[in-house]
Amino acid sequence: MTQQVPSTEPELAGVRNFRDVGGLPTTDGRRVRPGRLFRSGHLAHATEEDAAFLASLGLHTIFDFRNAADQKLEGPDVELPGVRNVNLPLTDPADGSEFWKMVRDGDLDQLRAILGDGKGADRMIGSYRSIIKERTAEHSRVLLSMARDSVPALMHCAAGKDRAGLSIAITLLALGVERDAIFTDYLESNATHRRYKVRRSSSAASAYSPEVMELLSPLFDARAEYLTAAFETVEETWGGVDPYLEKGLGLTPELRERLREHLLD
Repeated sequence: MTQQVPSTEPELAGVRNFRDVGGLPTTDGRRVRPGRLFRSGHLAHATEEDAAFLASLGLHTIFDFRNAADQKLEGPDVELPGVRNVNLPLTDPADGSEFWKMVRDGDLDQLRAILGDGKGADRMIGSYRSIIKERTAEHSRVLLSMARDSVPALMHCAAGKDRAGLSIAITLLALGVERDAIFTDYLESNATHRRYKVRRSSSAASAYSPEVMELLSPLFDARAEYLTAAFETVEETWGGVDPYLEKGLGLTPELRERLREHLLD
């Protein structure tokens, strides 16, 4: 029986960037079915009320794309009864605990060297391209799992913006969602209340200075150029979405149709 999901987005106290992907239009006139596919930031700080809401969604599987450094920093996801948790680490555009220590400490010289002069955006674009080319096994597992039985599903990483955002975008491509709608959903992560909260370990003024925040902005923004680079990589590497899904991810036409049956109205 399909779970009844509230029509308005809930205010979750300890989970950032949560939303139901339902309602997005496909090119053939269908829509993503509400209550079947969700996305968010990590669930490690979910309150009891948050956990009760998440449990009410009737989730089958939670796909967690965080790596070991993320989990050490934030902690494990809250456990939800009867829900399968699948950890599939994807490359973090800001990968590595040392990088995040530098961010939290606000080391201005290091931040300038690594992120200044457009290097931050270039880092993000390169990471999106790499995830598309090098993480086909992980994305294949997600799509094949959902085509078989793993829905309703929630996908998350740390902020719910890059790794989860890209995995959701790939799923929406497989469903035939209109390209503009995929971008619109992706860019929703820029809303102020959705953004990842960086826990700073320094109280120094430089840790919060406008220059530091400007240097970090490419990492915390969802930018159309990032997702465009990912889609361009699909075209350049496989020659189009259909061969990418079938040859790159092993999603046969039959499995793709089953995925659409599970997730579309």
